[in-house]
Amino acid sequence: MKTTTTPQALPLTLAELRGSPWSESFLAKRGVKDELRANLAAKLKRRETLFPGITGYEDTVIPQLVNAVLSRHNFILLGLRGQAKTKLIRMLTTLLDDWTPYVAGCEIHDNPYTPICRRCRTLVAESGGDTPIAWLAAADRYIEKLATPDVTIADMIGDIDPIKAARRGQDISDELTIHYGLVPRANRCIFAINELPDLAGKIQVGLFNIMQEGDVQIKGYPVRLPLDLLLAFTANPEDYTARGKIVTPLKDRIGSEIRTHYPATLDHGIAITRAEAWTKRPASDVATKLPAYIAETVEQVAFLAREDKRVDKRSGVSQRLPISVTENVVSNAERRALRNGEDLAVPRILDLYAALPAITGKIELEYEGEMKGGEAVARDLVRLAVGKIFDKYFEGVNMQSIVQWFDLGGTLKMGADVDSAALLRQLMSIQGLMEKTRALGLSANEPDAVRASAGEFILEGLHAHRRIGRSEEFTFAAGERRTRPERAPEPEPDPDEEFRRNRRRQQFN
Repeated sequence: MKTTTTPQALPLTLAELRGSPWSESFLAKRGVKDELRANLAAKLKRRETLFPGITGYEDTVIPQLVNAVLSRHNFILLGLRGQAKTKLIRMLTTLLDDWTPYVAGCEIHDNPYTPICRRCRTLVAESGGDTPIAWLAAADRYIEKLATPDVTIADMIGDIDPIKAARRGQDISDELTIHYGLVPRANRCIFAINELPDLAGKIQVGLFNIMQEGDVQIKGYPVRLPLDLLLAFTANPEDYTARGKIVTPLKDRIGSEIRTHYPATLDHGIAITRAEAWTKRPASDVATKLPAYIAETVEQVAFLAREDKRVDKRSGVSQRLPISVTENVVSNAERRALRNGEDLAVPRILDLYAALPAITGKIELEYEGEMKGGEAVARDLVRLAVGKIFDKYFEGVNMQSIVQWFDLGGTLKMGADVDSAALLRQLMSIQGLMEKTRALGLSANEPDAVRASAGEFILEGLHAHRRIGRSEEFTFAAGERRTRPERAPEPEPDPDEEFRRNRRRQQFN
């Protein structure tokens, strides 16, 4: 039930709760999955955006997730790293009621009308309408656990607490001596387990037993716990299918298997990176402006890496790569602006090469890539990305005057810390160069930093297509002239070899 009621105005006893919108007829038969389903259906009727901030899944993942929730399924998201699996699950809390009542002091947030733990059943029986009620906010109804091999059944389900038994003077086999684990404490919540295949088999057995039959044995003591929760899992497809670490009964009890994916288009990737990357830095003394062609080039690096045979496709290329690279690119431009006393930082292609550590740390290489080296592979990817984006803006544009300037002996050194005005003066000395920046949407009255970045991008694009040369120190010069090798003369036929060939042919016939 979505409500704007403040916590102070909510019922605080069971008697008050019975006379509120959270009456027994409403709450007693409404589990978490029913709650998610009802609120999702209401959002669908109102045509609201279900998962704001999730881009590229509108026609693929989100419809499947909606179907899973409407079907009251536990589900698993299968996808490579950096595909927003955890973010998507966390956003399910937007489908929960704003506030949910539970028996005050209960470790597993028992429903006041249908308590399942021994302590709450006794309290409701003794106190009746005076049973105290507490309230749980939607944001607090999400519990997440990263599966690791060292996770125990006690961590997930619970264990007998001898200290609790001694303090209360109870028998150790009494249900009141149980210390509940994460799963019971997620009662009436969403419980997510990341990297499910890394969870030990016996823990998975405990999970499927409690999610289906509602009972579990703790230290040999059977406890009936019909928990009310939604279980959501994430896993890498390679681990999920190849390593064989999923207990078959658990896999059978997972209602929906949903495959995630990387952005299908460059625009989707750019939108995700723009939303996630920290580029607007209000505390900085320097304003930043990220040109569209730089953002597109950064995103193109990720797309090319996912297709490159030197990069391990089973590991994947996370969407965190363009996010981290964008942040590094902006930071390098910011550092240059601060050193030169400029008030505007505009990234250049040179800054993209300065961000190579954000690329090499995000890709796993195959044998061929390892032999070449991570930095060399990253440089190749940047060059190819620049070439592709350059073609987008300048395909069919005559660049001969610029190439000719270098062919006649012109050179230009791009310093990493050269201020924008000085660099722009050098670029303007190249005939016809700055006129071409109009194709990038620039006008003559743009700031020096913007114009300098655009001019450098054009030169790097020409270098990417081998039309001009560039050294590792970022000195642009004429490209190497390649002459076509002369064709080797055809060898004269050997008459003896021709005779032997005819003789063999006759013998065969």
